[in-house]
Amino acid sequence: MTRVFKSLKKTLKELFVIKPGGSGYTRINGKTQVPKGHLAVYFGEEEGNISRVLVPVIYFNHPLFGDLLREAEKVYGHDHCGGIHVPCRLSEFEDVQSRICAAGGSWRRWL
Repeated sequence: MTRVFKSLKKTLKELFVIKPGGSGYTRINGKTQVPKGHLAVYFGEEEGNISRVLVPVIYFNHPLFGDLLREAEKVYGHDHCGGIHVPCRLSEFEDVQSRICAAGGSWRRWL
């Protein structure tokens, strides 16, 4: 059974690339399946500077993440083809993510 867990661990390491510094998000390549409870979201303003990031679905209910989604709506509208694309720098998303994490579960009572 230990061999199975080692194999699984190795496979997961190959699939997911965690950004150095442990920012808490997962950047993935285009071939990786998105795990349950997450959505792949594209962040970036320029074609060559777009990152595909796994975002927990619970973030979509948070007011700060909602602001990012409203900005995407202004730029792309409701009938944008393809995945969810947020036209902001990855560092802006990291800032929102750290603020969400700092709030802990206290923000959920407002939902």
